[in-house]
Amino acid sequence: MSLFDWFADRRKNAPAVRNPQDSEEGGGLWSKCPDCGLVVYRKDLVANASVCKGCGYHHRINSEERIRLIADPGSFEALDTDLAPTDPLAFKDRRTYADRIRDSQHSTGLRDAVVTGLCRSSDLPLALGVMDFRFMGGSMGSVVGEKLTRLIEQATALRMPVLIVCASGGARMQEGMLSLMQMAKISGALQRHRQAELLYIPLLTHPTTGGVTASFAMLGDLILAEPKALIGFAGRRVIEQTLREKLPEGFQTAEYLRDHGFVDVIVDRTKLRATLASLLRIHGYPATVPA
Repeated sequence: MSLFDWFADRRKNAPAVRNPQDSEEGGGLWSKCPDCGLVVYRKDLVANASVCKGCGYHHRINSEERIRLIADPGSFEALDTDLAPTDPLAFKDRRTYADRIRDSQHSTGLRDAVVTGLCRSSDLPLALGVMDFRFMGGSMGSVVGEKLTRLIEQATALRMPVLIVCASGGARMQEGMLSLMQMAKISGALQRHRQAELLYIPLLTHPTTGGVTASFAMLGDLILAEPKALIGFAGRRVIEQTLREKLPEGFQTAEYLRDHGFVDVIVDRTKLRATLASLLRIHGYPATVPA
């Protein structure tokens, strides 16, 4: 066997480099940017908040990583960790809803698609809710609605600002009307929070769609978004067939929505903590939580 043939054989049998697009959380030693193709060490990508240094592409991150980027170390205190979904409609399509819940819980280690808690960010108080797209596409069921409502109500009682990181395909169809009711419940809690003259900020990440967009994602005093995030209610095809009009390219991107007044600021993930600190200080929140 020639030296060329030996190297060719080694290359053919070598394990393939994993691409983070194969698993949204990435994995392995290397990561390849799906936008510009830059290959970097996975640890270097994570150290840069999972943002590509070549083109600024924002890789999808899970709730644990998101909390680590926003909350001061050791400050996050999770709320309502015992709440778990049930199957009130005994729903079944190709699989039962109960099986889907069980599989998502096993693969993510979460009870449902949102993690809520109180924390400090840059030594400032913050009530934080983080949706996790890994759990059934971040869909909003009864538990997601209940946890977010309780978070907002506790923030109102403690006079704390609220940040909700949105990442969702919308309402969870397996819970039917019970899922849709969460839109009104969360919106009502946010209205009471606003009447108390307290700050609410949603951060729209890729993707934010459906009933989440149609409710609390668009009710912020200031609406932030990550670059190039997909934000909308229905898909392009559904809208075009309903309106019978051709829609402009990129009409559901964060940039388009900012230019047309639906999003206030697009914030690079690496600058999010500093931006939040500035916004909280501008709105008069102290460095200590009121008693």
